[in-house]
Amino acid sequence: MGEARGLPALSLLPHLRKARDLADQHYADPLNLDELAAAAGISKYHFLRAFAAVYGVTPAAYLAERRIERAQDLLRATNLTVTEVCMLVGYTSLGSFSSKFRQLVGVTPSEYQAKFADGAPRIPGCYVFMHGLSDRKRH
Repeated sequence: MGEARGLPALSLLPHLRKARDLADQHYADPLNLDELAAAAGISKYHFLRAFAAVYGVTPAAYLAERRIERAQDLLRATNLTVTEVCMLVGYTSLGSFSSKFRQLVGVTPSEYQAKFADGAPRIPGCYVFMHGLSDRKRH
């Protein structure tokens, strides 16, 4: 079964899902194209083309979107600083994080957080640091 109209063979879909699941579960880790392609069990160049064809975005863009979505959750629900959220979701540069956040959300992380300043009580940052993020497996 070959590729038709730019879409990968159906037999490749479960392998692409493994890589996507890896990105979803380990978004805060420094994942790269080689690791994601290895999870899918195919060459990184074939993986890059197939992932983009199936999901409509490159693996790097998908990972950035997951990180920013998680950052939005943390900025809304916790009293963590923007810098702490930046590091928790896998960014090592506050500038890169803020730039990507503004690109995807339309406002800066600080502006986004300020929108939710009045409302329900927030989860203390110390609790997040002690107990980890709820969507991560504990080892």
